[in-house]
Amino acid sequence: MILNCAANEGFEISPRFRQSIESRVARLERDAESDEAFVNQLTDPDHIRRQMRLVSIQRAEALRMRIFLDRARTRLPRPLIEL
Repeated sequence: MILNCAANEGFEISPRFRQSIESRVARLERDAESDEAFVNQLTDPDHIRRQMRLVSIQRAEALRMRIFLDRARTRLPRPLIEL
């Protein structure tokens, strides 16, 4: 019950943290594409299975992070001069 309330309220993250997560998502997606392209060079069925499992885990993690970013609001930076 508490988890549902917290998920509906949303949360804020810093712009720097958002940028860090966005770059991690891009890296995961890029790695997944290159790892999937590498499958054509493999011959052993077990190796192919493990490689495809790696690709699916990378894509799942990228999706999980994208969902996290969709639910988070970016906190506005503090003004340089206090008002």
